[in-house]
Amino acid sequence: CPQAHLLVLQPQEQHLLHEGQADVLGVIGLVLVQLPVRSLLLALVLLKSDAPTGDVLLDETLRHIKATETAETVQTWIELLTGETWNPFKLQYQLRNVRERLAKALVEKGILTTEKQNFLLFDMTTHPVCNASEKQRLLKRLQESVLERWVNEPQRMERRTLALLVLAHASDVLENVFASLADDKYDVAMNRTKDLLDVDPEVEAAKGKGMEMIWAVLAAFNKS
Repeated sequence: CPQAHLLVLQPQEQHLLHEGQADVLGVIGLVLVQLPVRSLLLALVLLKSDAPTGDVLLDETLRHIKATETAETVQTWIELLTGETWNPFKLQYQLRNVRERLAKALVEKGILTTEKQNFLLFDMTTHPVCNASEKQRLLKRLQESVLERWVNEPQRMERRTLALLVLAHASDVLENVFASLADDKYDVAMNRTKDLLDVDPEVEAAKGKGMEMIWAVLAAFNKS
């Protein structure tokens, strides 16, 4: 859902990130996790259904996966969807203008607004937060998942929460998720999340529980 992408907002300016590729990588990972696909032993992505989801990024990715003649790995799909492939014949699989499309979705939901800011010789469109409560609820949920509601077992963790923690890790914003905590709670939250993300994805994926794609995405990020 678009609210999940609030994790990649800059903590001070509260604008969508526009530097580097880490935030886009995290978003692409979340797209793959939400798709009606499955990953075989952290390998090939297989389409289970091509029915529209109602989300433009998800539906575009579904069309790309359906259009491929041979199944690709999670690692390959991340490279294709981010445009980081070395194969010029597969550049059509890139999801373009990801940040701008996410911003538009959040503006439509009343979470962001649109402003023009002057930067010396040109104007730039920015999207500051106008409703911070959504992000605060999201951060609180993730904080509680590794503190008050910590289960100490990856397979028992709620699927969406695990996916969001992987997204935050891949987008290099994990520290921001816990930044508002007191020092002692911050240390506990970071250590528990580090332990969670340091598990062997292949071992966890073999346990099933419907989380195979999450572990496949984490494995791909660890290799990138």
